[in-house]
Amino acid sequence: MTGEIEAIPKVITVRTYKYDGTEHRQWSAKVSRQQNSLIVLDARFKEEIQHPLLGTIAPDTLSIEYYWLDRWYNVFCFVHPAGELRNFYCNVNVPPVFQNNVLSYIDLDIDVLVAPDFTYTILDEDEYAINAELFNYPPEVRQRSWQALDELVTLIEKRAFPFSEFK
Repeated sequence: MTGEIEAIPKVITVRTYKYDGTEHRQWSAKVSRQQNSLIVLDARFKEEIQHPLLGTIAPDTLSIEYYWLDRWYNVFCFVHPAGELRNFYCNVNVPPVFQNNVLSYIDLDIDVLVAPDFTYTILDEDEYAINAELFNYPPEVRQRSWQALDELVTLIEKRAFPFSEFK
């Protein structure tokens, strides 16, 4: 889906799913902007979160979330309550769908954690391999997953949008 997105409400629900359709996570976010296939959301952590890879995420940490309705990844930028960049977290996923005030996507398990200095770590390739077999990802999904990962790494290394907004 390309072109201007019409009538997106100010607050929407984001839902992530595993490939088998099991809901993985859900949260509310405010739409901050929309342009062509890009939707940018702002969400704030309401309570402290202990994340196995990200450590402690303080309440009121801002998550600026970049979703493209025609790309196989999304990018989350976490900003400390005081305003400094905490890190980026990128997900490889089936392109999201926006319907009935809900933005939903299927998470394909491969993630990229990006530090403020733009060093990065590719995460969960083992989980991707297990789920690709378990859920029998079609060849196109497998191919698009690796292409999305390559595109994300290129964007990170070049500090291209959306990473360019935090140089």
